[in-house]
Amino acid sequence: MKLITIILSIAISLLLAGCTGQTGAPTSNTKAPGAKLKIGFSMDTLKEERWQKDRDLFVKRAEELGAEVIVQSADGNDETQVNQAQALLLQGVDVLVVIPHNADVAGAIVEAAKKQNVPVVSYDRLIRNSAPDLYISFDNEKVGELQAKYLLERAPKGNYILIGGAPTDNNANIVRAGQMKVLQPAIDRGDIKIVADQWAKDWLAEEALKHTENALTQNANDVAAVVASNDSTAGGVVQALLQKGLAEKVVVSGQDADLAALQRVVAGTQSMTVYKPVSRLATKAAEAAVSLAKGEKPPTDRSVNNGRVDVPFIYLEPIPVDKENVDATVIKDGYQKREDVYKKP
Repeated sequence: MKLITIILSIAISLLLAGCTGQTGAPTSNTKAPGAKLKIGFSMDTLKEERWQKDRDLFVKRAEELGAEVIVQSADGNDETQVNQAQALLLQGVDVLVVIPHNADVAGAIVEAAKKQNVPVVSYDRLIRNSAPDLYISFDNEKVGELQAKYLLERAPKGNYILIGGAPTDNNANIVRAGQMKVLQPAIDRGDIKIVADQWAKDWLAEEALKHTENALTQNANDVAAVVASNDSTAGGVVQALLQKGLAEKVVVSGQDADLAALQRVVAGTQSMTVYKPVSRLATKAAEAAVSLAKGEKPPTDRSVNNGRVDVPFIYLEPIPVDKENVDATVIKDGYQKREDVYKKP
């Protein structure tokens, strides 16, 4: 925590220094009459298929509403994201939408935006210890609950491996809380045993592969289920299981309904994924961002505490998907094409 505090302090100093004029006063963000609204979209990464869809859908809806969107991707680097946010603020954006790589460090971006009276939307991941104007996401605790419930129904007894997401991503912790809400009673009864509990840096498949390989070796391949927190980590898990001839024998969860994951689902090597209709998330986020840029307050469902304040929250419902309902969910919605899903991975 001490290191994060130091990084956060440095980041705030850099942002505030970059967003002030020679007199130290914040740069004006006044729009000329009739000027097009400008939205800054600061993204953690575009390496995963899911985030590319978010970007495209968000930009499409914002442009339909008459706004211009400037997208920046930090490739999972905190310093890069801070610097990119500084550049967006210097370009005079009317609202800043942020998918944080690090939930705490990104607080510096919020603080800098506040100095210029630029509202901030925390997109999908909650920015902590700051005061963003809006948080929009799916119920991430429910995501974890859906994953654990699905696996527990199919593997009610045996050894379990837990593969969490990025430790720097607040969502990873919320998903884990949901998983444990379901699993803990079974652990207490002695029905299941957690034989490995690891976190995958930056949600990387290779991290999940390494952790799963180690857990399988340490437990002589005696594993009933792997609770993988998203589809990227599930990909690494399945790779490890395939190497041991355990694919389709061990139940595996996921999240995001990525194409490769859905191909694994219909093939039987990944048991399920959690579909979060990104079209709804991106569309609502774009509409909310435009409202905030106009000085309006978009309607919200509830609030969520981020360690400093209760942040207004637009809540969306996640959907569990397996081979039985893939056609009726992600394919019916047009999120993925049927011919692609049923193509062998």
